[in-house]
This record gives sequence, C-alpha cells and structure tokens, in this order.
Amino acid sequence: MQTSKRLEGIGEYYFSQKLREIDELNKQGKNVINLGIGSPDLPPHADVVKTLQEESAKPNVHAYQNYKGSPVLRKAISEWYKTWYNVELNADTEIMPLLGSKEGIMHICMTYLNAGDKVLVPNPGYPTYRSAVKLAGGECVDYDLTEENNWEPDFDALDKLVAAGGTYKLMWINYPQMPTGQLPSATLFEKIVAFGKKHNILICHDNPYSFILNDTPVSIFKVPGAKEVAIELNSLSKSHNMAGWRVGVMSGAKERIDEVLRFKSNMDSGMFLPAQLAAAKALQLPKSWYDEVNAIYRKRREKVFELLDLLQCVYDKKQAGMFVWAKIPASYNTGYELSDEVLYGTGVFITPGGIFGKAGDGYIRVSLCSPEEKFAESIKRIKEFKPALKVN
Repeated sequence: MQTSKRLEGIGEYYFSQKLREIDELNKQGKNVINLGIGSPDLPPHADVVKTLQEESAKPNVHAYQNYKGSPVLRKAISEWYKTWYNVELNADTEIMPLLGSKEGIMHICMTYLNAGDKVLVPNPGYPTYRSAVKLAGGECVDYDLTEENNWEPDFDALDKLVAAGGTYKLMWINYPQMPTGQLPSATLFEKIVAFGKKHNILICHDNPYSFILNDTPVSIFKVPGAKEVAIELNSLSKSHNMAGWRVGVMSGAKERIDEVLRFKSNMDSGMFLPAQLAAAKALQLPKSWYDEVNAIYRKRREKVFELLDLLQCVYDKKQAGMFVWAKIPASYNTGYELSDEVLYGTGVFITPGGIFGKAGDGYIRVSLCSPEEKFAESIKRIKEFKPALKVN
C-alpha cells in the first residue's frame, strides 16, 4: 500500500525516533538520562487534579462537547489574557480551545494554504511548523535567525524574500523563542505586525513559553491593530504542567476563529468537559503558582549551566523557557556530533540544535524537565568521561 504524496519528504518526528533508540540503549542496561524533551515532569496544581476528579465523577459530563469549547473555559482564557497580558479577548468570538496548540498549527496551515503557497518559517525553529506547512501542500521559506541579531528576524531580508515572488500566506513566529530562549525586544512585535500588514501575510504567533523563567509575559495582541493581521496560539502544557492533558487555545479576530473552525470542526468532536473545567481552574491560579514552578526551574538551570561549562559550551544566562540553548565548542563540527558522543559515552541525551534547522547546527539544547538529582548524575558521568571528549 502506497502512502500519499503529501507524506513525501515528511520524516518521523526526530524525538519519536530518538526515544526508540534510547529505549534500546536502556534494554542494554545503559540507563540513559534524557535531558532532551521539554515535557514537564512536575504535576499540575492539586486543585486542578481535584477539579478533574470531581467533574469526571458526574454522570452528565461524558457527551460530545461544543466545537468551540465550553463557555466556562473560554471565559477563563479571556480573563487570563486580561490578567497576565493586559489584552482584551471576546470570550464568545475571539477564542477557540484546542486539543493542544500543536493541533492548532496544523489546523491553521490546512485552513489557509493552497498547493504552492509560501510560508515564512524560522530557522532555527520548532520543526512542526515545517512539517505542517508541507502536509498542507505549502512551501516552506526559511528566514534565518542569528545570534548576532539576537535571534530576531532581519526585516530587510524578509522584504527581499517576499519581493522575489510567490504567494506568501503565513509567517510563523515564536517568542520567547524556541529553541533559543530569546525574549522579544520591546519593538519586535510592532515590527512583525507592520510587516504582516505591508505584505498581507497572516502572522501566526506560537506563545507557549511566556510564563517559564520570564517575569513579563507578552502577547502579540498588545500591539494596536494586531488582530487585523495576527493569530496567537497558547498552551497549558508548559505553564501549568499539563502537557498530556492536551489543552491549548487559538485567539484572534472573529473572522479568523470562524475560518479555522470550519476545518477543526471536521477533525474532532470537542474536548472532554471535565478536562476543560479543570483547565479553567488552572487559569485562575495566582502568581504564587508560577513563582513556585520557576523557582524549581531556576535551580535546575544552574545545574545545566554547570553541565554546559564542562562541555565548554557558550550560552546566555538570560534565556527564558524550559531549555538552555548553547553554542558548541569549535572542536565539534555539529551539535549532532557532540550529542551522540555524550549519549554513547555517558548515557546522557541532549538535543542537537540541528533538528531545529540548519542555523542550529552549531548548538545544543538542554531541557530543564528533570529533577536536580538527574542533572547531578549527568554532571558526574560527564566529568568521568570528559578525558575522552574533544573538549579537552
């Protein structure tokens, strides 16, 4: 049986492959410490779990749900945006809950792209942008982000790309940026909104990391007129330790919500109501919740800095998000080479930056989603193995 042409050039997700390899190493007794994937190991708040338990025990909550999500959840999202981003969103018309924001990436691409339409994709950037564009029949056009430019777009270069021809429909952006951890400068979103209006390109801002090691969460909708040209994805996966719950949100102008709903409503039949009500509870948590989570991540990040110093990597201590992005030493050709040497030599897995695009080849990324003792053990192993590393 032949697969469809739309799968040509779409490989299995890197982490899916690597996790199988790690499983095999573990079967051989390697006991691999995985410092690669950003899946929060901490639990949601106890009140969130309690809400799920109580609501799911009720007899009348197990039916199909509203395709646009529960009004309770939409109202909670609206209030959350107002509290933390100082952004007004109409709960009835400008918010659509998702089964995780990754789902939204695909829905947006399928809603707006025709065969051959071009999409601006960050390099380095989240690999799912690229695969979703290709699956929808679009063409990815990379825009390079560089350390010298603080991992922000070069708008002169973008203007030239668009002027060179083709139908550009979308631009994917992501700040705090993943994988680099770069926070947006004060004027970045203004420049991006202006660029979108200038070229009639829909700006798609993926915003799941704004509460992790960041005291000033920002939404693109703080820019006046942004709803005319932008949509935003958000998620409870990282900010509320609910990755497996699959709760996200798309927000934007009513027209954009209605357009994407035309596709989404043909792909699923709504989200389990108790999960939505528990998510609404999570969005009402006080500042102390975020402070407690970030205090843990800060301690872990210090351990990661220690690990990276052993590997003679260079990094910015002001990064946000649940990863640390670091430049590899000159003795290695790529992050893949360093990652594999550490994995096979010490049983510690760190992510090669090249999986996020060619611009990431000279970097690695370390996740903060492991307890401190795992980092301590990783440091111990690397110290013992260091004489065999090229960093010496």
